[in-house]
Amino acid sequence: MSRTFGAIIIGDEILSGKRQDKHFAKIAELLAARGLRLAWAEYLGDDCARLTAVFRRTLAAGDVVFSCGGIGNTPDDQTRQAVAAALGVGLALHPAGYEELKARFNGEEITDQRRLLVTFPEGVEIIPNPFNRIPGFRVREHYFTPGFPQMAHPMIEWALDTFYRDAFGPVAGRVDKAFLLTGPDAHESGLLDLMERIVAAYPDLRLFSLPSIVGRERRHLELGVEGAPERVEQAMREIRVDIEQRGIRWVWRP
Repeated sequence: MSRTFGAIIIGDEILSGKRQDKHFAKIAELLAARGLRLAWAEYLGDDCARLTAVFRRTLAAGDVVFSCGGIGNTPDDQTRQAVAAALGVGLALHPAGYEELKARFNGEEITDQRRLLVTFPEGVEIIPNPFNRIPGFRVREHYFTPGFPQMAHPMIEWALDTFYRDAFGPVAGRVDKAFLLTGPDAHESGLLDLMERIVAAYPDLRLFSLPSIVGRERRHLELGVEGAPERVEQAMREIRVDIEQRGIRWVWRP
C-alpha cells in the first residue's frame, strides 16, 4: 500500500520566529520509525483565506496529511473555520467531542467558550487526545491536531497505528552510504549524468546529493544512496568507478 504523507504546520508565532517549530522533525521521525517517509511539508500563518485555499487543494489530492495548530477557541485560531470552508460545510458542536469535553471538565460548567473547542466542521470524526481529552478531528485522511507537541504527537501516532499499519515498511535493514567528493569537478551539475544513471538503474534506492559550502568556498559534495544493504553496496561501487575515472577525489562519509 503506497501512500503519500504530508504535514501542514500552522501558526503566526512560528512564522514570526517567536516559537520554534517542533513538529516537522517529530513527524518525520514517527513516519521513519514505521518505514514511511514525509513527502512534503508546508508552513502557514493563521490566515483563514490562505488556509482555506491550501486545504481545498490538499483535500482533493488524496494525500495523508497531518496538520498541527490553529484548532483552539481563540480568535487567532482559524483552522477549523478554514477546513469547513474548504469542505463547503458549516461548523457544529460535535456530539462525541462534547462527551470528551464533559469528561475533561468533570462537573465544571461547560461554557460557550469551552464548547468552541469541540465545534468542528460538520461530518468529521474526532481524534482522541490522551493529554487532556480535548480532541482533534479528522476528515478525508487529514488529521487536525493542536499546536502543542505533547498533544499533537501522540495523536499523530494514534492515527498512524490505527489507520496505516498496512502501509508500514521495513525499518531495520535500510542503510545509507555516501562519498565526500572534493576538487574542481566535484559539483552537482557536472555529475548529473552519473546521478541520472544511478537513479534509472536502482529505482529501489534513494539517491541524495548534498553540497557543503563554508562562506564562499565549496567544501565538498556528499553523494550517496539509501536502501537495502546489498543494493547500496552495488550502487556505491558503480559510483566509485565513475568518479575515479573522472579524477575526482573522494573519502567515505564518516
